[in-house]
Amino acid sequence: MTSAQTTDAHPKGPGLRLDRWLWYGRFLKSRSLAAKLVETGRIRVNGEKVAKPSRLIRQNDVLTFPLGDHIRVIKIIDLGTRRGPAPEAQALYEDLEPPQKASPQEKEAKKLENAGVLKRDPGQGRPTKRDRRKLDTHRDASNQQTK
Repeated sequence: MTSAQTTDAHPKGPGLRLDRWLWYGRFLKSRSLAAKLVETGRIRVNGEKVAKPSRLIRQNDVLTFPLGDHIRVIKIIDLGTRRGPAPEAQALYEDLEPPQKASPQEKEAKKLENAGVLKRDPGQGRPTKRDRRKLDTHRDASNQQTK
């Protein structure tokens, strides 16, 4: 057993540091990024907020945390012993709410809305030249990225 796993006289069995498990599960690229995410206090273990990367987690614990645009809900199946390849990492957990994929049209609409181009209040009238230029600039930038 490694130094990260403990065999305390805990009734649930051995545990592993939360930051290390997030790294093993390939949710984040480095352990320090995992520790920073935990320190933000936005991770819940079995419904309780956690702010310490050293918090021990065990099998059958449920993690809830934001990752990108999604809220991930993960049930821990195994603790793991190393950061292995992706199939090995996916065997460590069960995704209780897999993220829903957006269609390409929805993604483009969201980009334009975030750029402030398509978001118009009712009664504003027709788009101005400035609005049109913003839209053209955004379209040119997205076309350059796809080439």
